[in-house]
Amino acid sequence: MRHEFTGKRPALTLVLFILPLLLTSQAAFGASAKEIDTKVDASLETFMEKVVEGEAFLNQAEGVLVFPSVIKAGFGIGGEYGEGALRIGGKTVDYYSTAAASIGFQLGAQAKTIILVFLDKKALKGFRDSQGWEAGVDGSVALVTVGAGGAIDTSNIQDPIVAFVFNNKGLMYNLTLEGSKFTKIHP
Repeated sequence: MRHEFTGKRPALTLVLFILPLLLTSQAAFGASAKEIDTKVDASLETFMEKVVEGEAFLNQAEGVLVFPSVIKAGFGIGGEYGEGALRIGGKTVDYYSTAAASIGFQLGAQAKTIILVFLDKKALKGFRDSQGWEAGVDGSVALVTVGAGGAIDTSNIQDPIVAFVFNNKGLMYNLTLEGSKFTKIHP
C-alpha cells in the first residue's frame, strides 16, 4: 500500500518532528553564563534608555528576570524558547529558560526580549523555590504598557510580578505570557 502526502498532514508531521528538535537543540547547545550575562546587560541598557525612570523602577524591584532573545517560530503549531538570568541587587543569582507552545494560525519566526520584574519578596521566593514555574498557573504576570514619552504609570501597578516585552521596534502590546514555563538551567 502506498501513501500519498497531500494537504496539511505532511506539513503538520514536519512541524511536529522539527519543532521538538529545534527546542531541544537550543537547550542542548545553550549559551554560556558569560554570553547570557552580556546579553542581559545589553537588554537592561536598552530598557533603561527607552523607558523613562526605568532604572529607578528596576532598582526598587526584589528581582529582575531578563530573557534577551526569546525566539518564536511556527507553522500552524508554534513554539518559543529563550535563556536568561535572574538578577537580585544587580547581580546574577540564577539562570533560566523559558518555553511555550501554541496552536493556531502562525507562520514564520520572531524574536523578543522579556523582562519580568518581581515587586514582592513572596512572589520572588515562590518563583525561585519552584521546580518549573508556569505563568497563569503558578502565578500571574501583568504586562505593563509604557505611556506617552516612555513613562511607566507606576500608580496602576498592583501586581507582584510585572513584565515588559520588546521587539526590535519597541514595546509590544496585546501579548500574554500565559502558558510560558520558566525552568532553572545551569549554563
